[in-house]
Amino acid sequence: MSKAIFNKYARFDYEILESIEAGIVLQGDEIKAVRSGRVNLKGSYAKIFYTSGKPEIFLVGAHFHSLTLDPYRTRKLLVHANEIKHLIGKSAEKRLTLVPLKMYFKGGKAKVEIGVGRGKKEFDKRDTIKKRDLDRVAMQELVRKGK
Repeated sequence: MSKAIFNKYARFDYEILESIEAGIVLQGDEIKAVRSGRVNLKGSYAKIFYTSGKPEIFLVGAHFHSLTLDPYRTRKLLVHANEIKHLIGKSAEKRLTLVPLKMYFKGGKAKVEIGVGRGKKEFDKRDTIKKRDLDRVAMQELVRKGK
């Protein structure tokens, strides 16, 4: 049983407003890389390209450990047409980006969770770190008092 692959920097660098699930087109030994967890989503993003007049979404910059193919090649995401139109409207808004949040298997198929996010400023990131540290201290205090 394989575990989900998370983009742990996505929620730190972006404020995620909503997310959708998309299938991903993989070739050759890339599916083995997903099953074994040898995929890195850090620094990757989703982009909408127009091929033959219709919009399609592609995953750009993800690293798949592959012996036969380019590990950083662009991979097509499988999303319904109405969801693509919704994402086009969302990503057209100011400073919104499509960011992969996690990759996992569902019903034997590889899936990617794509989030619509707004980039955080430096002070937002400091607030996130501060909140995480306070939560950690509170949890340690609860554990200490429980013993």
